[in-house]
Amino acid sequence: MGVFTALRISASALTAERLRMDVIANNIANQQTTRTPEGGPYRRRVVVFAPVQPAKPVGHAKEINRGMPAQLGVRVAAILEDRRPGVKVYDPDHPDADPDGYVTYPNVDIVSEMVNMMAAARAYEANLIAAQTTKSMALKALEIGR
Repeated sequence: MGVFTALRISASALTAERLRMDVIANNIANQQTTRTPEGGPYRRRVVVFAPVQPAKPVGHAKEINRGMPAQLGVRVAAILEDRRPGVKVYDPDHPDADPDGYVTYPNVDIVSEMVNMMAAARAYEANLIAAQTTKSMALKALEIGR
């Protein structure tokens, strides 16, 4: 695997993790949103990753993976809405209360979102370190050539 390939893989992961953190932050920001333009409470969103498949095998990747296509990075395949029901709370004075006095709040669990945010931040950090290490190795290789 070449230096630029390794950097491209790390860069794709950095981009994907950044979007994941943005979606998680949006979930946290809308934790109390009971009315959206689509109607009803906000629905939690989840990022789905998929591998990036090159158009053709790169270098010896086909031989290394024993015929399996090389996976060179990650991409965001979709941002899906979580279909779990929201939390119903009795609050008859709320403007979005149903005829029985219940308000449906979003299906966002702050603890789960914070755990997901920490995991995304750690993954981002790991990919940043991988990119920095690749850069450092490339610079050291250039010094050897002098």
